[in-house]
Amino acid sequence: MEEKKLPKRGEIPAEFRWHIEDLYPSDEAFEKALTDAGEFPEQIASYAGKLSASAKELLAYLKADDEMTVILEDIANYANRKSDEDTSVSLYSGYCDRVNALFVQICSAAAFAVPEIISIEDDDMERFYKEEPGLEHYRLAIDRIRKKREHILSPEEERIAAMAGEMSATPSTVFNFLDNADIKFPDAEDKDGNKHIVTHGSYIPLMQGEDRVLRKSAFESLYHTYTGFENTYTAILAGHLKTLAFNADVHKYENTLEAALDSTEVPTEVYYRLIDAVHANMDKMYRYVELRKKLLGVDELHYYDLYAPMVSDVEDKITYDEAKETVLEAVKPLGEEYVSIMRGGFDGGWVDVYENENKCSGAYSAGARVHPFVLLNHTDDLQSEFTIAHEMGHALHSYFSNKFQPVTYADYKIFVAEVASTFNESLLMQHLLKTTTDRKRRAFLINYFLEQFRTTLYRQTMFAEFELKINEMQARGEAVTSDALCKLYGELNDLYFGEGIVHDPEIDHEWQRIPHFYYNYYVYQYATGFAAAIALSQRVLNGGQQEVDDYLGFLKGGCSKTPIDLLKGAGVDMTDTKVVNDALSLFGSLLDEMESLMK
Repeated sequence: MEEKKLPKRGEIPAEFRWHIEDLYPSDEAFEKALTDAGEFPEQIASYAGKLSASAKELLAYLKADDEMTVILEDIANYANRKSDEDTSVSLYSGYCDRVNALFVQICSAAAFAVPEIISIEDDDMERFYKEEPGLEHYRLAIDRIRKKREHILSPEEERIAAMAGEMSATPSTVFNFLDNADIKFPDAEDKDGNKHIVTHGSYIPLMQGEDRVLRKSAFESLYHTYTGFENTYTAILAGHLKTLAFNADVHKYENTLEAALDSTEVPTEVYYRLIDAVHANMDKMYRYVELRKKLLGVDELHYYDLYAPMVSDVEDKITYDEAKETVLEAVKPLGEEYVSIMRGGFDGGWVDVYENENKCSGAYSAGARVHPFVLLNHTDDLQSEFTIAHEMGHALHSYFSNKFQPVTYADYKIFVAEVASTFNESLLMQHLLKTTTDRKRRAFLINYFLEQFRTTLYRQTMFAEFELKINEMQARGEAVTSDALCKLYGELNDLYFGEGIVHDPEIDHEWQRIPHFYYNYYVYQYATGFAAAIALSQRVLNGGQQEVDDYLGFLKGGCSKTPIDLLKGAGVDMTDTKVVNDALSLFGSLLDEMESLMK
């Protein structure tokens, strides 16, 4: 049978492509904007030495920064979205290179701003606010800069730290080259002796198949290969930990966790309490492991069994139009305005739907000011339906933030970014469960929901705990060796999955393939975002108009408050373990129903 070829970009019907021309009507218009923006570094540099001397100059600089931000966001969006449409077009990859180069020049030109703003004495700053009432609009932004005073060095010291910072990207760069370009895995074999290529992209689909022989073969192909590179991966990760420790020490933070979370205005207690709350609910994960073992009908459950379907043979072909309508129906609890805006996004060129030759893989939402741009690669299945709900959740968050916040406060923090997307997924799941009468399909949907809990709340928290412990290992001066890393990772797997699963020694090497360990305490936010989204969706579905208004207020908040305060306004307190406990209570009730359905 001839392999089906992907269509070229021009062969995709216009109604399934985003309206990139809403940013710039042509490449020529973009190039003119990019050329004009080339003057920004010089304009910024002209304010050097003036910010601390004059309220008028400080206000002028902050206004200019806002104006430039709007233009630069459009420029960056156009270049990156055009490149993602067809990554083989050198013109657009060249646009990305030129935009990145401009951003580097701007950052370099603006290096004086933070030290100057911090150097202003408190009494003088208050005088500035009186002299220029327009500065009041920027008070929160200025306070956010000035509160870091104790962590900011002298201009010359900051320059040296920045120079060292250029080297700090080396571990991540080396990891990406090794993991994505250099390392190769042998083919896996299925029960009939057929060969299957093992890559990063094919691994999870192979693990989700029903052929257990193939799953085991793919599992061993991957991790036996990683075992041969354990010393190299250890050296890379150890170098990353030393970089984080250096930056935290130089900027006078107590530890690397405090340094990382300070930039997102999240107290470290949120990180610790997430881990504590998940530890308190390990019994539910152990029940899940036992249920999985029972439903798969195996004498022993192995790590290569964790992705296999517990419920199979359920038809889930869902066209894009069907998926859109279902998502729109699912979000109706948020009110007519929300539904209308989302429908307008579907119809108004927000979404790039289908895969084409050389199109960027995966899915995302980019929050441009003219309107969000959502990239999909829709494949007519349940996963794609949930991807629509997820990315349109991001898109509506960006839409509301940009509409209701000035540019100064429109860019929401990453801590809350995954809340809006996962919230929509939760609404979709609960809508599907409510409207499904077929017993087997209901079990299929619950299986999908259970997997979200396992892979997001439990697994990402395990990653977060591993990241915390290896940083603590570094801080104590302990040798970060491959044996130590594998021992720690193996112990965490034992803790999180319990005695119901065989401890395959290969799993001790999983840490080697996780890129998030180079993201500087990023991964915990998947778990907190999921827990917050579950709590908020339950609050909206079980509440009234006030609960809906609270949630919409959160979407409209941008970064006008700290992430914790924005979520408190919506009805959840992420400093309280109750949020995670309540989410995992739902996980427990889903396990109860799954056990009942599958009797």
